[in-house]
Amino acid sequence: MKKATVWMQIATGLGLGLLCSVGAWANDFPTSERVIYVQECIKANPGPHFEMISKCSCALDTLAAKVPYKTYVEMSTAANATTIGGERGSEIRDNPSLQELIKTYKGLQAQVKASCFIGGVK
Repeated sequence: MKKATVWMQIATGLGLGLLCSVGAWANDFPTSERVIYVQECIKANPGPHFEMISKCSCALDTLAAKVPYKTYVEMSTAANATTIGGERGSEIRDNPSLQELIKTYKGLQAQVKASCFIGGVK
């Protein structure tokens, strides 16, 4: 009887460990990047400080649940690089595959902001 209890505890522990590792894999944004995202969100969306911390944290959690960190970096880099002037910037602005990535990023950002009640009704 005791052996069954021990095996049940081991199986439960392994199951919980697996669930925790799956959660970590699905939400792989580094802590420093999370802080930067929330700070930039607060700066871009004025409002009561504590409220915006909550809303911007919600936005990042929602974003992290939808895309892995590597994909987020690719999308945000492409979107931010469109502001580069001259020929270097045209390589990004004129690239159809990057434009699709940027469009996806902007749509994702809008979806995340709406789901976390950031910004006004438009």
